[in-house]
Amino acid sequence: MLTTLDMHILEILCEDARVTPRELSVMTGAAEEEVNAAMDGLRRAGVLVGSQTLINWERTDREFVRAVIEVNVQPQREKGFDAIAQRIMQYSEVKSLYLMSGAYDLLVECEATTLRELAQFVHSRLSVIEGVTGTSTHFMLRTYKYGGTIFEAPQDDRRQAVMP
Repeated sequence: MLTTLDMHILEILCEDARVTPRELSVMTGAAEEEVNAAMDGLRRAGVLVGSQTLINWERTDREFVRAVIEVNVQPQREKGFDAIAQRIMQYSEVKSLYLMSGAYDLLVECEATTLRELAQFVHSRLSVIEGVTGTSTHFMLRTYKYGGTIFEAPQDDRRQAVMP
């Protein structure tokens, strides 16, 4: 069971993973040692599993292709969707993997250097996994918002409105 301090730390880190334990201490009103102990406990419990820097790759020269792939699967007896998910998540192209409700079973977020590499991944590795019954690939063209952060703030439109 998480404490109030644990939850407060998680909420702060969710907004900015760069906050130091000293800053967390000031923000939560807890001693720095208490914050460090809470964070260690959260790591051991598998609640705090890592931190990432959020980068707008579209503003760099890095070339890549991203896609989300809807995957339909036949769950395995006594293992359900987990065995297939375990296999899919081992591929380096797979950045995120979710079990879904609705029209498809798994949602796979993928990334590759080229369209050809991504297509090769889908038809040679993903779709041939035993239990995968179908895929539908959707290419991501632009990121507007990710993880609660708006990537491209709307610019004020200073054009004069034209009336017909």
